[in-house]
Amino acid sequence: GRHPMLPRHVQRLGRDWITHWNGSQLLALNSPVSSCVRWAGRHPPWASCPPPAAADFSANWRFLPFFGPWRQFQNSNWHLDNYTQSCCFHLPNATMKSEGEEPLTKKRRLSGQDDISPPEEEANFSNQKEVSCLSVSQNEEKRGSKKGTIKRHWEYFCQQSRTMKIAENKGSDQSNTESGATFDFTVMSYNILSQNLLEDNSHLYRHCRQRLLFWTYRFPNILQEIKQLDADVLCLQEVQEDHYRTEIKSSLESLGYHCEYKMRTGRKPDGCAICFKTSKFSLISSTPVEFFRRDIPLLDRDNVGLVLLLRPRFHCKASAAICVANTHLLYNPRRGDIKLTQLAMLLAEIASVAPQKDGSFCPIIICGDFNSVPGSPLYRFIKEGKLNYEGLAIGKVSGQEQFPRGQRILPIPIWPKKLGISQNCVYEMKQQQKEENAGEKLEATKLDKTQEIVLASEKLSSKLRHHFKLSSVYSHYFPETGVPEVTTCHSRSAVTVDYIFYSAANDDDAAQPGAEDSFHGGLKLLGRLALLTEKDLWTVNGLPNENNSSDHLPLLAEFRLIER
Repeated sequence: GRHPMLPRHVQRLGRDWITHWNGSQLLALNSPVSSCVRWAGRHPPWASCPPPAAADFSANWRFLPFFGPWRQFQNSNWHLDNYTQSCCFHLPNATMKSEGEEPLTKKRRLSGQDDISPPEEEANFSNQKEVSCLSVSQNEEKRGSKKGTIKRHWEYFCQQSRTMKIAENKGSDQSNTESGATFDFTVMSYNILSQNLLEDNSHLYRHCRQRLLFWTYRFPNILQEIKQLDADVLCLQEVQEDHYRTEIKSSLESLGYHCEYKMRTGRKPDGCAICFKTSKFSLISSTPVEFFRRDIPLLDRDNVGLVLLLRPRFHCKASAAICVANTHLLYNPRRGDIKLTQLAMLLAEIASVAPQKDGSFCPIIICGDFNSVPGSPLYRFIKEGKLNYEGLAIGKVSGQEQFPRGQRILPIPIWPKKLGISQNCVYEMKQQQKEENAGEKLEATKLDKTQEIVLASEKLSSKLRHHFKLSSVYSHYFPETGVPEVTTCHSRSAVTVDYIFYSAANDDDAAQPGAEDSFHGGLKLLGRLALLTEKDLWTVNGLPNENNSSDHLPLLAEFRLIER
């Protein structure tokens, strides 16, 4: 066509060429340089070149593999005049996996998306958080400068400069004169992508190069990420049992973690793990939660949870404890009934483990992949502590599908009575004991009033409740733009499904409205590792990629334990 002098396979690549020249060098193709080479800068393809500027180059001239065999190169009428070692010809890394496949940038252009700028050109997140003070650590800047890495900022929530001091001297200041004894620690929630699930769902990773999907490539990356983020508590999902047994557990133990693990009950050989640094915590109890019930048809799925009660080692009362729960709820968007029941079972176990001697609850952190999006009924139930599901379609519970296919209405009640869990998400046996103990102390008139309330709650059985006042570490949208944060990104979707929920202290500025009350002290959110947008993630070809070896991002938060 327009450039018959060029071989066809070279013409196809011309759009992506970038070249840098020493002012004294020329490359001739029986025609001026400007007619066949695109220069870096804002110039249309094959436009005339701007005047070249002299520059120093250290790379040697080399013939690139796309030119084909030397004989073919000779027959294409190429001439190199007076080239020296200072010349260099660069081609960006190819994103095509096989012949005939269009480059990724072209696919996005055809789909109507704008060209995506590199991560370092994105707007600074410091102006996007309403109550945060932004601090970018040197380590994160270093990681962001490496080609192909995702640059994530650390955001500290503060109203006073003393919070920034805590950031700089993490672990050195464990006292708070305003609120009594304090204890600072970090928590990570990370779905590390089971290798079995990756291979069973290979259609989700068509955008990835094959070599990046091998476990031998992925595990060192995941371990390096865990080392760099250096959380005191790890809540991991999709931990494959054989990998956990042979290398994950030993690797984490060598980093100072104690590990607790619960494998799924079915054929899928992965599960949930909670690992904590023994220098920070000691283990009080570990309780696995199985969501499968052989005698209940509704509960025929093999998802699991894990609930740990941990005792801080420093500057805390002897009775201080923190409850940490981890789970991975069912994925199926059309089975909201199962998701809500699994969640109720986890909350019932937490309510069983977390009570203190005075009847109040210790601070609670719930991490995991909930397979539900922000604003969905399931998400609102966790945060608001109540949900009236009367008339709610089964496919709308998780909000995963914009046009849900599961149109069946949730039954009332959702789960059968023999599960032994009330609509308040506690074990009925313990609820009865609590009511009996309370009844002994009440006068007869107050007891009658209590019975009326119990009868009323039985009539309103479509209302679910739980006893915890929970906030989310993340806000899920960038406030100035309204663009959603993303925790997972693959070939099919990019959404938020991973969360860290916590029971907020009274003076926690980052807590959402409705979470002001704390049962026993509480947790103050000091900071979090900022999430990214879908656009950010596609600048590094989505997830997994060369440096991030899961299809989920790790969530990381720093808390301060406040005791009264």
